[in-house]
Amino acid sequence: MKHRIVVLGAGYAGAYVAGTLARRLSPEDIEITVVNAEPDFVQRLRLHQLAAGQEIEAPKLAEVFAGTGVRLRLARVTAVDPERQIVAVADAAGGGELGYDTLVYALGSRGDDHGVPGVAEHAFDVAARPSALRLRERLAGLGAGGRVVVVGDGLTGIETATEIAESRPDLSVDLVARGELGARLSAGARDHLRRACDRLGTAVWEHAEVEAVEAARVLCADGTVLASDATVWTAGFVVEPLATAAGLEVTENDRIVVDRTMQSVSHPNVYAVGDSAYAVGDNGRPLPMSCASAGYTGRQATDAIVGRLTGRTVANTKLEYVGNHISLGRRDGILQMVDGEGQAKPKFTGGRKAARIKAGIVRMSLWATSHPTFGLPKRKQRLTTEPVASSAETAVA
Repeated sequence: MKHRIVVLGAGYAGAYVAGTLARRLSPEDIEITVVNAEPDFVQRLRLHQLAAGQEIEAPKLAEVFAGTGVRLRLARVTAVDPERQIVAVADAAGGGELGYDTLVYALGSRGDDHGVPGVAEHAFDVAARPSALRLRERLAGLGAGGRVVVVGDGLTGIETATEIAESRPDLSVDLVARGELGARLSAGARDHLRRACDRLGTAVWEHAEVEAVEAARVLCADGTVLASDATVWTAGFVVEPLATAAGLEVTENDRIVVDRTMQSVSHPNVYAVGDSAYAVGDNGRPLPMSCASAGYTGRQATDAIVGRLTGRTVANTKLEYVGNHISLGRRDGILQMVDGEGQAKPKFTGGRKAARIKAGIVRMSLWATSHPTFGLPKRKQRLTTEPVASSAETAVA
């Protein structure tokens, strides 16, 4: 009987792991199934562009995995039972259960409202494609003079505010920062960011803590009230508590605790990658939720799974965070490298060069995802979609 590998999620991390495993392991010995709720690959790195009205590629996952031997199951994961080694899923046909021998948990993260009143009811976010599309529709309906308030001055907030300001100069855009704008950047990069906001007409509200979001305004703890026709919430991310409910060892914010090889410390046949994993980097600090971390954790998990299934020594790949690539619209950006302690280095790259570097990274990420086996010959492999649920080898009655 083939060894069954089930990958939950087909984002940057999940698609990479599934494709690389298909390339490196024999199809005679393994069966790989990817479970994903959406039929398209989502370029999460570019959702702020999608919201701003730009057209973003969304490759069909059926085409992405065609000819790789990877089976695709379009369904939403509802539960994981690591003791019985099954995953419960729900789809248009009602759902079912998938059995596994090795599970790769790559379900990513979603926007975190931090329990602030009114966020769930009145705010938009760019953490997922459906929510980015809702924001896109809202912005398209705003006329000249419409007010947009972006809450959160992390990378997502900065990119969203500047993208909307550049794409829609007829709108008024406010960026609410809990602390100093660009606090994690070098002094030069912070100055560059401020100049970019000034150039784009983006008003920045620093040291402002939002205590409530209403339909047409944002209320801050210091009494500041910002009128808003569209409030965008970008104040962090959180993972779904599926792993916690499953009994895996997790952190207080539901991320799966893994060892150096991305293997769950409580359940050895479960691996976690991307935002879902609580992984400690080579510098002794937890890797942040990011596309870069998805790449490093995905590569390490793949090497570990291949090594253990083939009886080879498991190699340790790099687990590092080297810097941030921030877009400030389509023609400006910041490339900020960090040191071994995660602190910003004094030098940075800004302007069009940084924008081109960021665009190149995005293109490379899309190509790698669209070619998950890096051109592995189709040979006798073929794609299997929904019928996987009824397969005697992968479904549990």
